[in-house]
Amino acid sequence: MTLKPRPVRLPDAVQLPGAGIPPHVRIVAPASNAQPGRLAEGAAAITALGYKVSFGEHAQGRHAPYFSASAAHRLDDLHAAFADPSVDIIMCTRGGYGSNYLLEGLDLELIRSNPKPFFGYSDLTALQTWLIDQTGLVAFHGPMLAADFYRAGGVDEASFAAALRGELLNFDAAHGLRTLRAGIAAGTLYGGCLTLLTSSLGTPYAPRTEGKLLFLEDVGSKPYQVDRMLRQLRLAGKFEGVPGIIFGEMLDCVSPGASPGLLEEAILGALDFFPGPIAIGLRSGHVTCANVTLPLNIEAELDLEGEPALRTREPAVAG
Repeated sequence: MTLKPRPVRLPDAVQLPGAGIPPHVRIVAPASNAQPGRLAEGAAAITALGYKVSFGEHAQGRHAPYFSASAAHRLDDLHAAFADPSVDIIMCTRGGYGSNYLLEGLDLELIRSNPKPFFGYSDLTALQTWLIDQTGLVAFHGPMLAADFYRAGGVDEASFAAALRGELLNFDAAHGLRTLRAGIAAGTLYGGCLTLLTSSLGTPYAPRTEGKLLFLEDVGSKPYQVDRMLRQLRLAGKFEGVPGIIFGEMLDCVSPGASPGLLEEAILGALDFFPGPIAIGLRSGHVTCANVTLPLNIEAELDLEGEPALRTREPAVAG
């Protein structure tokens, strides 16, 4: 069964910061643990923007060898955040590793019945794509507490607030977007971290990228590794019907001593079969600064005929 995109519906009581009742952000840690100082600094930054912040019971914990808590406790915190009627927004502390331990136990009906903005990227791609595919949830590929909010200039506050207000978004060169191959494409935004999308192939939780306007980003992968992952997605048929592709900043995706253009050359070589437009550089996910909020599972248009632009065609939330 194919589920159509469904904007998250925030409760009527939710108002914008400064308008009376502050939206309630629940912090969860479905993957790795985070440094206590970053958790505190991130919470202070979100509070300063006018949001109420609370932590899941195990979100500030540490569990061997590198998790925030046991898989059962991490899953409990995530379910509790979706079930709690006082919570308006769910945000992860950081990525790292461990989200895949939660996939088998997710209560899809609970989440389907209580859709909320769910912010994350990196390892959280495993959860976000599965929830999109199974529940129609709109996921927010955007800043996390102890990865972005804790540092000065780590968050693109304009897109964060606009996405939560239900406004249409327009990303351009100011957000890092550049053209690799010209053209125009439209479709449902989908994707996330390239490593996570590829690692789930061959499992029941493999992403349904086919026919989607595809966003791909990563960190620290050498150009040949990016090439290999794109090749694997192609062999798995995951580019079938894809109208256009947007790559992220691709932070530190370089080979020491190689030419600066090697990554783009590798991407275009691996996608030589692909007829649609290709962009690169959008600062969402692993970025140097100003992490952009990119709603996934909503309709958008990629226009690379003139000045590069990615425009959403429907709101990510609805009142």
